[in-house]
Formats: sequence, C-alpha cells, structure tokens
Amino acid sequence: FSLTGQGNGGVAGHAKGGADVTLTADGPDKTILRYTAKAEINGKLAQLGSRLIVSTAKKLAAQFFQSFADVVNENQTA
Repeated sequence: FSLTGQGNGGVAGHAKGGADVTLTADGPDKTILRYTAKAEINGKLAQLGSRLIVSTAKKLAAQFFQSFADVVNENQTA
C-alpha cells in the first residue's frame, strides 16, 4: 500500500510525502506491518530546514503506525 500527501505553502514552497506500507502474514493470527516514510521539500522550506521536516515526517509516521497497532491490538482482545 502507499499513503501520500502534499501541501503548498505559496512562497514558502511545497512539500510532498508518503509512506510505502507492506503487510506480511506471520502465522494464522499475526501480520507484520513494515513501512518506509519519505518526504520531498522544495522552495524556502528546503533552504530553511529540510532535515528537520523530514525527521518530523518520519516521527509522525511512526506515531501513526504505533497508534494503528494499538487500536488493532485493542480490537483483537475485545
């Protein structure tokens, strides 16, 4: 699966990003979720802090997938 998003900040530039997601069966009741996050920044945003923006995007992706895993695990035990 692929998740994508983009934003435009006018004169500040624009950003595109996303994550490639792979689901792999690991037995009858377990699925392994792996992802690779990526971001592309242009304009003033890139000049001022592309490393910070990329690391923040990766951190937010990790939080999203951890929350996703928590919800799935809660529903399995309910």
